[in-house]
Amino acid sequence: MRKIIHVDMDAFYASVEQHDNPELKGKPIAVGGSIDRGVVAAASYEARTYGVKSAMPSSIAARRCPQLIFVKPRFERYKEISQQIREVFFEYTDLVEPLSLDEAYLDVTQTKIGLPSATIIAKEIKDKIKSRTGLTASAGISYCKFLAKTASDVKKPDGLFVILPEEAEGYLKKMPIHQFHGIGKATAEKMKVAGIFTGNDLRKKSLEDLTRRYGKAGAYYYNICRGIDDREVKQNRERKSVSAERTFDRNIIRMPEITQELERIIQITFERYKKFGLPGKTVTVKIKYGDFQQITRSDTLNQPIEEMHQLQNAILSLVDQKIIREEGIRLLGVGISNFQRKDRSLEPTQLTLNF
Repeated sequence: MRKIIHVDMDAFYASVEQHDNPELKGKPIAVGGSIDRGVVAAASYEARTYGVKSAMPSSIAARRCPQLIFVKPRFERYKEISQQIREVFFEYTDLVEPLSLDEAYLDVTQTKIGLPSATIIAKEIKDKIKSRTGLTASAGISYCKFLAKTASDVKKPDGLFVILPEEAEGYLKKMPIHQFHGIGKATAEKMKVAGIFTGNDLRKKSLEDLTRRYGKAGAYYYNICRGIDDREVKQNRERKSVSAERTFDRNIIRMPEITQELERIIQITFERYKKFGLPGKTVTVKIKYGDFQQITRSDTLNQPIEEMHQLQNAILSLVDQKIIREEGIRLLGVGISNFQRKDRSLEPTQLTLNF
């Protein structure tokens, strides 16, 4: 049985800004956007108490929290601190799977230091991160990735929580369905309509029923409510694209509105792209119409994207009056792919664990 730790930095971008600028400590801040336009990339815990959250239009965030302070993102600084954090991880194990700049899975079934307790290791990692960066992290410990990630959310911020194998079934039965990682807000609402409010309700549904209702995801839902997740921690998790999309409450048809919505999605995509950290050259816009027909348009640039205006220009050049149809657009998406790997000669290595 594996010992998995999921480490998730607390409000990472915002915490970095508050750490580097003591005048921002204890104040509600939003990283990204401005008072009248743009999108919030991250919010401090002080801002979250007002309902401000990531991916929220800045204008709405400013209305919810009039004293909100907008701070320009500094991605190079975030990458620098992320590297310091990863150095801490590698002191304990080489089986590290980064998910982004601020979170990662660690397999500590066998460690470099011979310490058998995953809980003690997680505590040491949190302490070292705090000592070296001044920032807090939350950690979840369990026997699989799904439960480790679930555990890391329980006591945020600066949390440490363990879900033992013998406790998993009881814990998952009581857990509200919207707290299950991998079940989004829209799906959770559909499940509630179907009478599924907790993990125990989900367990009562057969695999056939869940597959019929939710397609391929049905098998995932069937397994996770039983604490079944056989995914390994992968050292070299190669991501093919970075994207963002939005489904609208009503179909849109006018070009000014389409452009405005695309600009919001472009900003979210660019924030995720910079967080990912590799340069990409291919841009894609996805359009889904009111009748659920879908088209995509792509372009490969001569040089990798470095600034948001490059992404904005590339995406908007793919959109013209020809995309407008009478049934209207129900979804827009923006993506970046064709990443330029810094060193293609490095091949992943498979570690042998001595049990």
